[in-house]
Amino acid sequence: MALRQEILKRSQALQEVRSGTETRPTPTGATGQVAGFSDTLHNAMQEVSAVQKRSGDMQAAYERGEVTDVAKVMLARQEAGVAFEATIQVRNKLLSAYQDILRMGS
Repeated sequence: MALRQEILKRSQALQEVRSGTETRPTPTGATGQVAGFSDTLHNAMQEVSAVQKRSGDMQAAYERGEVTDVAKVMLARQEAGVAFEATIQVRNKLLSAYQDILRMGS
């Protein structure tokens, strides 16, 4: 039952991100100003890295026999895969936008 609740929570979070209605507080710097684009991108990359590390740790623990719930391991792997795929899509969009801007100048 707890696994089902976890899946539903993550599904809801993904739907909020997709629709753009995420309810996270705005990231701010030490001076109280809103963080810039590079800070936001850096934080997102760190979150993806943390998700992938957690997935790797869970997989290693499963292989050692410390974790017996294969569903949690698979869920962590899927979450890491989705996070990585989203990162690749964002990179592709940024690269495309950059190339469009370069073409405007010529």
